[in-house]
Amino acid sequence: MSAAPAPLLPVYVLTGPTGAGKTDWALRLARRAPVEIVSVDSALVYRGLDIGTAKPSRELRASVPHHLIDICDPAESYSAGRFVEDALRSIRDIHGRGRVPLLVGGTMLYLRALTHGLAVLPQAVPELRAQLDARAAECGWPALHAELQTLDPEAAARIAPNDSQRIQRALEVCYSSGSPISQLQRATTSPLAGWPLRYWVLAPRERAVLHERIAQRFAAMMAAGFLEEVARLKDRGDLTARHPAMRAVGYRQLWAHLDGQYGLDEALRRAVAATRQLAKRQLTWLRAEPRGQWLDADPTGAELSWNRDICHELGVLGLATC
Repeated sequence: MSAAPAPLLPVYVLTGPTGAGKTDWALRLARRAPVEIVSVDSALVYRGLDIGTAKPSRELRASVPHHLIDICDPAESYSAGRFVEDALRSIRDIHGRGRVPLLVGGTMLYLRALTHGLAVLPQAVPELRAQLDARAAECGWPALHAELQTLDPEAAARIAPNDSQRIQRALEVCYSSGSPISQLQRATTSPLAGWPLRYWVLAPRERAVLHERIAQRFAAMMAAGFLEEVARLKDRGDLTARHPAMRAVGYRQLWAHLDGQYGLDEALRRAVAATRQLAKRQLTWLRAEPRGQWLDADPTGAELSWNRDICHELGVLGLATC
C-alpha cells in the first residue's frame, strides 16, 4: 500500500487596521514557529519609505525572514496584479523550504486580489478618463465619489473621497461595462485555491483605543525623523506628489507641508485624520470577509493563545516549533 501524500502546508493571513499591532504579533510568532513573513503593504515595497511606513528594521529582517519589502524604487508603480505574482512566488518558495508563509499587512486591495482573485476588468478608455478628470477639476473628486456611492455603494465604502485614481477607475468600469466594479471583483477565483487558508483579523475592541495608538505612533514617527525622510525623498528631484509612493498616508501630508500648502501642525492634524480614515475603510473591508477570525489586540492572553494554537497546529503537521 502506498503512503498517503503529505498534507499541503497552509497559508496564514494576519491583517487588520493600521496601528493594531500586526507587525509585533507576527514577529513574536516568527521567533517561535517556522513561519516567514510576507508583507501585504503597498508602501513597504518602496525603498526609502522607512519611518513613515513603520518598516521593520534591517536587523529584524535579518533575524526573521521577510518578503516583499524594499523591492521597488519610489519612482516606480506597483500594482495589485504584480503583488499577486510576487506573493505567490514567495509562498511557493517558503513552502519549498518546509515553512509556512504568514501574510501580514493591511492593503486590502492586495489582500483581496490574493484571497479572492483579480477581476477581469475592461481596458482603460482614454476619452472617458479625460471626461472624468474634467469633471473632477470642476467639482472635485469628493463629488465624483458621491456619484460612485449611488452607482456602486460597496466600492465607494472602500475608497476614500479624495482617492482620485481609484474613484476614476471605479466610475470608468461602471460606465464602460454597465456593471459595478465590486460585482465584477466578486466573480473571481482565488489564486490561493487548494492551499489550506487561515485568516485572522487583529483589531482593538474599542475604536478610541485604535485612534490613540494611531496618534501615538505618528508622534513617534515624527520624533524618529519622518519629516526629514520626506524631505530627502523630495530632494531627489525625480518624485512628485502624484507618484503612488508619495500618495501614501503621512507622506502625502508632509509633502504638501514642504510644498508650502500649510503649516506643520496642520500637516500633522491631517495625517492623523487620514490615518484614522484609512483604518475605518480597512475595517469596512474586513467586516465583509466571512473567513476572518477576529482577535482582540488588547488582552495579552489573546496573543498567547494565538501563538499556542498555531504552534500546536504546525507541530501536528510535523514542523518543529519552540
